[in-house]
Amino acid sequence: MPFTQSGLLLVDKAEGPSSAHVVHRVKKILGARRVGHLGTLDPFASGLLPIGVNEGTKIADIFLGGAKSYRAVMVLGVATDSQDATGKIIDERPVPVLADDGLRRLEAKFSGAQTQVPPMFSALKKDGVRLYELARQGQEIARAPRSIQIARLELRRLNDAEIEFEVTCSRGTYVRTLAADMGTELGCGAHLKKLRRLSCDHLSLEDAVTVEQLEAAAQGGAVPLVTLAKALGHLPAVAWDGRSIARLRQGQQEVLSQLRLPAKGATLLSILDQAGALVALVQWTEDLPGGRWRLYRVFH
Repeated sequence: MPFTQSGLLLVDKAEGPSSAHVVHRVKKILGARRVGHLGTLDPFASGLLPIGVNEGTKIADIFLGGAKSYRAVMVLGVATDSQDATGKIIDERPVPVLADDGLRRLEAKFSGAQTQVPPMFSALKKDGVRLYELARQGQEIARAPRSIQIARLELRRLNDAEIEFEVTCSRGTYVRTLAADMGTELGCGAHLKKLRRLSCDHLSLEDAVTVEQLEAAAQGGAVPLVTLAKALGHLPAVAWDGRSIARLRQGQQEVLSQLRLPAKGATLLSILDQAGALVALVQWTEDLPGGRWRLYRVFH
């Protein structure tokens, strides 16, 4: 029988497989109808890969836009075409002596609001073609810089040529580009050697399982799903009775008029049933004078 439960799986992805490969394995292990990740990780990277199962795929966009934290190691003095250890070496330079005050200056320069030019080895498209496909053909095209936010950056010297760092950053940030840009700032170039994702918004690697652990748990009938209500526990929520929920499921959005105005800065609200299960997400919009709540997602 197909797996009918819905929620999120927090997977600790190993280095090597692509995110799509992990999704395929999870779908095969569970026998679920719908499975999808909530933010890809490069094959060489490891760490937290949140995966939506069945109705859990409906909340991907919420986590795609959230802040993410990583632990990484960059190698100074060696630049690669992909900005990571999988690429071809394109430049080598002497590594300057870097004292602690130099690390602090680097942290300060690359913290806060930043602009970043996306790498050629990325899934962004130009005229319908992925940039990494053009890069593999030896082509390089102009890319417009994008605004990103570095909320936290902490650097620690491992040895004369390697720096470990932890970073919390906004959507659209390429950590390997951050490493390469810091190497450029130091005048010696750099590339990313290791990358491990620690969190996506409030979802943490500490709660994740490996694919092998998931397979063993599934064979025992105990899949470690995070419920949708818990996954979205950072959002404000209200509990409704069965009658109001039935009207909402029938598309009667006027029932949303009973909701209060949103808290400052809040745009999404969870609607739960009396048992605490997620029924719907509603979104505050300003499409009418004074604003109103509109149905954003319904969960079955």
